[in-house]
Amino acid sequence: MDATLEAPTPNCLECVHYYITWDVQFPYGCRAMNFKSKRQPHLEVLESSGEHCLRFEKKG
Repeated sequence: MDATLEAPTPNCLECVHYYITWDVQFPYGCRAMNFKSKRQPHLEVLESSGEHCLRFEKKG
């Protein structure tokens, strides 16, 4: 596949569902998928499903 046609990796910082938690063990969260993580949520999604996050919605 041509690299120019691939979808860019979503940036959690730009997503409306992303939030910072108060949990020191799991500081990053995704409201759309209802989970907290030690890493940015898009990395957890990519590792577990092999696909980029399908719930990404750009802020503003």
